Amino acid sequence: MKWLYRIIFVPALLIASPYYLWRMIKRGGYRKDFSQRLGFFPLLPPKDSSRRRLWIQAVSVGEIQAIGPLLRGLKNSGKTEVVLTTTTSTGYRLARELYAELCLKIGLFPIDFWPCSHIAWGRIQPDAVVLTEGELWPEHLGHAERRHVPALLINARLSDKSFRRHQKFNWFTKSLVQKFSWIGAGSEDDANRLENVGASANRIEVTGNLKFDVPSTGPLSHAEKSKLRESLGFGQASSTVVILGSSTWEGEETLLLETVKQLRNSGIDTRLLLVPRHAERCEALMKEIRLSGLSYHQRSVGGTLAPANTIIHLADTTGELRTLTPAADLAFCGKSLSPHEGGQTPIDCAASGVPLVYGPGMSNFREICRGLEAVGAATKALDATSAKESLMALAKDEKKRLQQSQAAVTWHQKNRGATERTLQKLLS
Repeated sequence: MKWLYRIIFVPALLIASPYYLWRMIKRGGYRKDFSQRLGFFPLLPPKDSSRRRLWIQAVSVGEIQAIGPLLRGLKNSGKTEVVLTTTTSTGYRLARELYAELCLKIGLFPIDFWPCSHIAWGRIQPDAVVLTEGELWPEHLGHAERRHVPALLINARLSDKSFRRHQKFNWFTKSLVQKFSWIGAGSEDDANRLENVGASANRIEVTGNLKFDVPSTGPLSHAEKSKLRESLGFGQASSTVVILGSSTWEGEETLLLETVKQLRNSGIDTRLLLVPRHAERCEALMKEIRLSGLSYHQRSVGGTLAPANTIIHLADTTGELRTLTPAADLAFCGKSLSPHEGGQTPIDCAASGVPLVYGPGMSNFREICRGLEAVGAATKALDATSAKESLMALAKDEKKRLQQSQAAVTWHQKNRGATERTLQKLLS
């Protein structure tokens, strides 16, 4: 099995390299410490016999943010030293900004090809390896098995797309998931899916989603919310309605711009806080925003303080969504309208008490959305037209927004605790 993977890897990498080269150029930041991707991880101090060395891999920004409380718990225990790696340049930058004091070293995950993985393993020498969500790296897991190093999967989940792919290649996936000594699943659905593709049921535990335990900045007090909104250029008027476009994808911003214009034409002072999922799309977005005729502020260019009477605040920066979310009165959750599928996390909005509207494509958060809808904290729209109608209705109904806000906060609080359950396992 491993030799088949190694034989296929090289031509597959060559075929995919133009796409990844394009992404590297477009998104930037990939040059920094590139040698680590080839396995040349910085040399570490000698291992401390009193502490287990954990190698934790979190692929991107979302996963990096989710493990923050876990890293603090590990640091406070005094029983471990953490080597944290990530895959994307934005995740790498954010990890170094947030967790430098919590980790022995922060670096880049090596390309999952035998020579690269072999070099990195020789330099890091972990006592246990921890992967997050749906990461299944054959070479990495193979090294763990050969070296008799425990491998754990935390916050484990399989999206619809991943699940279908793993089912097609079940013979291969089974050989990977069985290498984990323990799997902490994010939900019952995820646990069932992992068992379906070959994971041993007695090694799976439903721990819950780590993202519920990430510290939120909201709900804010009236004074705090007013101050934040004023910094965004939205003023302090209680009659102003702020709509958040949370991690939006192409086409969804058009819907939100149209919604804001219609609401404003109907006499409601509506503002739009737009946080696109990919900041590199800002040039195309700015063209669309200019054509709207509405006053705007681009955060990456104009800074954090926007001029008064800003109608559209484009937050094309990285890692600020959670901080900005409490400024909103309601939100649209991105990647949920056709042709997009999967959805972006609705958890931050729930934590901040922001009522949610999203389209039908929230398959990556199906169980979470069911919970939100059950308590009346979110509205699932059938398509773009009904999403706009739901947003407009909610913008006009302050009483309903307040009810949904309270329901969201209560629901979020009841779902916390995954970090503590995961931490107990990592320290056992």
